[in-house]
Amino acid sequence: MTGEKTSKRVFRIGFQTSIITVFVGVVLLVGLTLVYLSFERVTAITRTAASGFIEKVAQLGADHIDEQFKNVRDNLDILSGLPPIQEADIADNTRLYSLMAAMLRNNPQLFNLYVGYEDGSFIEMDVIDRAQPSFRKGLNVDEDAAFRLVVISRTTGAAPVTQYLSENLIQVAEVAGPASYDPRQRPWYVEAFKNDKTLLTGPYVFYATGEPGYTLRTPLREGRRGVIAGDLLLNRFEDMLAEQKLGQSGLAFLFNDAGRIVGHPEMNRLMAEIPERQDDLPQIGALRLPALVPVIRSWRDGGAAQQFFADASGRTYVAAVHRLETAGSANIRMAMVAPLDEFYAQIIDERRTLFALALAFVGATLPFAFWLGSLMARPLRKLADETDAIQRFEITERPRVHSVIAEIEELGRSVFTMRSVVRSFASFIPRQIVRQLIETGSSLSLGGSRREVTVLFTDVADFTAKTERADPSQVMIHTSRYFAVLSDEIMRHQGTVDKYIGDAVMAFWNAPADDPDHTVNACRAILACLAANEALNQEFWREGWPPYDTRFGLHVGDAVVGNIGSSDRMNYTALGATINLASRLEGLNKNYGTRVLVSAAIRASVGDRFLFRSVDSITPKGFADAIEVSELRGELAHADEAEVAMCRRWDEVFAAIAQDGAAETTRVRLSAFLHDYPEDSVALFHAQRFRSAARNAGAAA
Repeated sequence: MTGEKTSKRVFRIGFQTSIITVFVGVVLLVGLTLVYLSFERVTAITRTAASGFIEKVAQLGADHIDEQFKNVRDNLDILSGLPPIQEADIADNTRLYSLMAAMLRNNPQLFNLYVGYEDGSFIEMDVIDRAQPSFRKGLNVDEDAAFRLVVISRTTGAAPVTQYLSENLIQVAEVAGPASYDPRQRPWYVEAFKNDKTLLTGPYVFYATGEPGYTLRTPLREGRRGVIAGDLLLNRFEDMLAEQKLGQSGLAFLFNDAGRIVGHPEMNRLMAEIPERQDDLPQIGALRLPALVPVIRSWRDGGAAQQFFADASGRTYVAAVHRLETAGSANIRMAMVAPLDEFYAQIIDERRTLFALALAFVGATLPFAFWLGSLMARPLRKLADETDAIQRFEITERPRVHSVIAEIEELGRSVFTMRSVVRSFASFIPRQIVRQLIETGSSLSLGGSRREVTVLFTDVADFTAKTERADPSQVMIHTSRYFAVLSDEIMRHQGTVDKYIGDAVMAFWNAPADDPDHTVNACRAILACLAANEALNQEFWREGWPPYDTRFGLHVGDAVVGNIGSSDRMNYTALGATINLASRLEGLNKNYGTRVLVSAAIRASVGDRFLFRSVDSITPKGFADAIEVSELRGELAHADEAEVAMCRRWDEVFAAIAQDGAAETTRVRLSAFLHDYPEDSVALFHAQRFRSAARNAGAAA
């Protein structure tokens, strides 16, 4: 995806260095600070230290909230890069709904995710219980409903619909509407194009819940013009700000340039105290710290970001203000307030003892810190390399990582086991699926989608007769070698091996990965399998094992492709009439003495690149119309002239058979063909059909 935004390089330090630095830095900071403490300057030093400390805490708190906003922004960027979002393919898109639900689950600070488009199309997914209880009550839906999904698709012309989904995205209820909602008139949509460098819109009252909050939004960079966004209800700031509490009586809150509180650990209580204007936000004066208002006013006028003030009882407080970088023009600030005596009362009382203990602790444990950091860092670096290799799908056998630290030793065992599991998993599931799961971090789920696939079925002629009296272990060994040869050729030509059914193989192309040349690749795979099968049969002959003569059936058409089964045991496969016809084509080879039969759809798709000849017109059970069946003879670019001439001549004979039936001229042409090609099994089949028809006609007369 292109755009003006560039990812910032994140500064990181090594584990060993961080342990030593943090340990030495923290201990020395405390020790050196206590060195400068004196009876005469203890108050001044305490205030200075408190001011610096609360500024750091405020900065860390602001960074923490900024990180929450950035996580949401990153998820918006990921969502905006999906083709269904860029193309407004939002109607009946279960995969898109699953991804949006997963993002909401992983971002508890978010109330919803939604996208509005230039034509008025709109999709929104809400987590119902993240709003106030009155929101669910107003929806009047079953308690199993976890998500609310609104889809307005102007492209398809379908009526707007609101669905209520369970935690597993099973539809619980569905209602029409909202018919009057137009995303293009909402503040987040309008402001996104006015200033696309600003992440936040708000605070304002949300359309769905009637609750105030902020919208994090960004314009779509590719595809359809529109805006992708997510809402943060102000009540969701309560937990985040409660975590930033400093001491027993400390307070962290967010405010804007209008002097309104936009985030507070007890935001619901503050909102309830202004019943006259439920759509407004409480003022800073609602905190019942009158002296705090002049402090913030002084900071706005250019004063220090850290200041001291006293409440009505004379208790001294220290306050710090820090700007949220991701807020942009919304100008949200974090204020951190805490009583001074809760900061350093213990330090004041025990400064000499603490200083002596700090210096002794530094001296005694510094060598230990170096040793421990080195001991833990080496295996952790190796484990990081191991997990990176697994993510790159490099799952070859590697030695296990060991450590004297019990937790790291256990982690090494887990990574070693994970590699073995992934390697075993890839033996049962198509490797493309396993690679996709590792790269995306998604999980297998039941369900599928309709798409065009080319389907192949194979079978070994007279397999039972050849192997019924053989040693079962030898049957398994030779059949596994046979499967390996065919599977290698199929996968080498971008095919997916679905399953082995006795001595048969089912495979398909164009799933799970898109393959625009899937029919061409399937035909080439069959020709490669024929050559590999012949080479393997030569080995079998030298070993005294009967040859495996393979028959193939190939068809292309629409099928449902995906995971079928149960939640604890599923299979990635394809279903539908396309698969059934491919299987029946394979079985028809026995009738005509052929090796490879394909449908008319295959021949129509790649007839200019491969050599085919007509075989018959059949009406399989379950199909209303007759289907033309052809034999794949080779690739045109590599076919010799004699083979091409034979196929063209036979197609002329077959056309006469199809048109004139058992006319005398047709019989003559067929006899002439058999005179030149007496062993041709397809011609012999039709000659036998003529003879049987003649006998039946004579018997009837």
